[in-house]
Amino acid sequence: MKKSMTILYKVHNNLYINLTNRCSSACTFCLRQTRDHMEDSDSLWLEHEPSVEEVKEAFKHVDVSSFDEIVFCGFGEPTERFDTLIEVARFIKENYNKPIRINTNGQGDLINNRRIAPDMKGLIDTISISLNTPTADKYHAIVRSQFGDKAFDAMLAFAKDAKDYVPSVILSTVDTTLTKEEEAECQAICDRLGVTYRIRPWED
Repeated sequence: MKKSMTILYKVHNNLYINLTNRCSSACTFCLRQTRDHMEDSDSLWLEHEPSVEEVKEAFKHVDVSSFDEIVFCGFGEPTERFDTLIEVARFIKENYNKPIRINTNGQGDLINNRRIAPDMKGLIDTISISLNTPTADKYHAIVRSQFGDKAFDAMLAFAKDAKDYVPSVILSTVDTTLTKEEEAECQAICDRLGVTYRIRPWED
């Protein structure tokens, strides 16, 4: 496994922040099982978890103005380092006029043993949460969370809580992985929670 210190990397026209390789899940479909990088990055396996100061230093070496959005998403679950995430988000808001998104498995409350959504108010513009499937049983089978049977309901509860603090909350599934009936069930879940449903493209 090649390791590097890729803290910032580009995906499409967005700037991604890689804070950790730790994750509370071991998803059967996770990209990091088959690759160590994204198209325009070096290895995303970190030599060590970057400090806030290291992240700030990395920002000095990119033209942030050229990106549409800044996204917390790397080869781990960003809420594993939630306090660092919030500190970096505050730095971004104070220095760059860019929207901020978190891509997450939605298990941050379990990871941090507290409600984390209130801390995002005024800092995070979008949260994209991996719903993956409309049923708890299938979710547990493919996500394989360390929190077991608690994970699915906690993820949905987090999504509902987050909409009071974050302008855009999205639950997503991957195109071609569900039947149309299952996608309709996912839409119904999102309607009940009052959040947006997105079917995102498959990436291999």
